[in-house]
Formats: sequence, structure tokens, C-alpha cells
Amino acid sequence: MMVMRTRLAACALGAAIVALLGAAACSSQAVPTPAGSTSAGASSATAAPASVPQASASHPCGMQAEPAAYRHVIWIWMENHSSGTIVGSAQAPYLSALARECGLATNYHNITHPSLPNYVAATSGLSYSALQGFLADCDPGAGCDTSAPSIFGQGETWKAYEESMPSGCYPGNSGEYAVRHNPPAYYTTLHSCSSDDVPYSQLATDLAHDQLPAFSFITPNLIDDMHDGTVADGDTWLSRNLSAILGSTEYRDGSTVVFITWDEGEDGGYASGESCATNTTDVSCHVATLVISPSTKAGTRSGALFNHYSLLATVEQLLGLPKLGLAAAYPTMTKAFNL
Repeated sequence: MMVMRTRLAACALGAAIVALLGAAACSSQAVPTPAGSTSAGASSATAAPASVPQASASHPCGMQAEPAAYRHVIWIWMENHSSGTIVGSAQAPYLSALARECGLATNYHNITHPSLPNYVAATSGLSYSALQGFLADCDPGAGCDTSAPSIFGQGETWKAYEESMPSGCYPGNSGEYAVRHNPPAYYTTLHSCSSDDVPYSQLATDLAHDQLPAFSFITPNLIDDMHDGTVADGDTWLSRNLSAILGSTEYRDGSTVVFITWDEGEDGGYASGESCATNTTDVSCHVATLVISPSTKAGTRSGALFNHYSLLATVEQLLGLPKLGLAAAYPTMTKAFNL
């Protein structure tokens, strides 16, 4: 399905951002540079006037003084690491440099523990009490699903790109694919799951043909999302794969914003079912969230209290969608990061 170039070409694209951001070496799981796309920093067919700098893979943020009308929002979800183990870590040189180059929410929180209720909360706005059925990190089925509306069913185009998933909307675990990290599979009224919840390889094709949906949910596999792999594994994966997005026409034309977050933190007072959305004392409730957009000034930091509900509210505001559930109860991130 993917339009492939050689691995050498993919690494060459990654090298552009490595030079500025100190990225780690290339990994074998990357999205290749789409055939027919321009190289990072090159002009596109819809380029801005020469006097207006364009965002690119090597200069992704701060190239626009005012935010454009963002038409594409991308979430990339990593796993099981508190903020202090990521930003500034010797294991995460790419992420640390990207945080300096773009925006970082320094007081951002998951909703609870373990993984699955965070994925459901962030995509539906369901309250803490409504998340109790998901605390077992269960596979989708009776007692572990919901008919609640979700960001995937609000009328905008969407896709979930799931690394290592064997087929669309796969309802079980398979190798390094974990269904509990694939939220569309849990929404019983989401009838387009089989067509829009797709293997990760589809992303390269969509980027190559300028067919990025309005909302994209990206889940690396269990190694690359840091769940079973190391921080360095995830950092390397991001250094390879994010460059393909940031070098795409749809990012360089100023219409795309990318968020990188973690489902939950670790250590501290970690406990299943813990209330974390406003918990500023437990490190297991505190995760890093990076904001990457052409209008986010390099080095932006916000200490405002945000959480996964805020992230949902932000994408809904950017795409002109009504706010679901508790997304309406928390501030969006748009003002803080000039979106």
C-alpha cells in the first residue's frame, strides 16, 4: 500500500531535521518520503510568496506570525512515561530538541490509569465515572465498549493510523499491535471503523496524494510508543516518522498542527482508577505534550493546567466541531500556542 522509496532516501529526509534538532539515527519502521513530494524546505506548488517563510521539516514552528485556518489536526500518542523522563532526557534528544524548537505544555495531565480509559476519555470526553468499565484494559466487547459519541463520528473526515495492525479496525491483539491503544475499535456506533481505522502504512499514501483527513490519530506499535520499547526507541521512531509529516505539502502550506502526547505517566502514586485530570502532585499524572505548528513560536512554554479533555476541546475548536462531554469543561490550548 505504501509508496516506497529506498531506505537511504528516507534517511536523507530524516537527516534534514537531525541537523537542526539533534535527532537520533533512523529506525526501520519509518514512513518513507512519499513519491512525488518535494524535499524538506523546498517550495510546493502552493508555496507562499518568497518574502514569507514556509514551515518545513527542519523549521517546523514559528514561521507564521498569525495562525492560519487549520484544516488538519494530527495526534501522535506515546505510552507510559511521565514528563520528567522525556524532556531533557539523554534518551530523547530528538524530542527534547523539538520541545525547544516548538511548543511544550508543562502542566499537562492524563485522566486516570491505566491506558485504555485515557484513550477513551480523550476521544469522547466521557467522565471519570463513565470510564470505570475500561479500567481492565480490556479488548472491545460486551462491557468494554461504548455507544457514546466520539471525535471520530462528528462529521469530519478522520483516520486512525495504527502501526503493526494486521487489518482495519482489528479487534484483538497481534504481535506488537495492542487494540487497547486503538480507540475507534471501542465505539459501537462508529460504522466507518473498518474503512477509516487503518494500518499505519496507509499514512504514506495519504501524504503522497494530499489526502490527509481533518483528524488523524497515530499510534506507534508497542516498541515504538515506548510501552515495551525504551525512550530511545520511541525517540528514534519519531525522528524518522515525523519528518515525513512535517515535510508534506499539507504541513508546509500552514494548514496542519501536530500534537505529541503520552497516554499516562508512571511511578509516583500510580494506581488504577486514580483521578489525574487536575492532580498536580503525582508524577504519574503528569505527561509531556508537544505542540508543533507553523504559528507556534519556537520555545513556547505554557504552565496552564491542560489535560486530555483539553486536547479534545482543542481539536474540536480548530475544526469547528461541538465539544463532547468534559471537553467543554476545560480550556483549549489554542491561545497558549497561537493556534
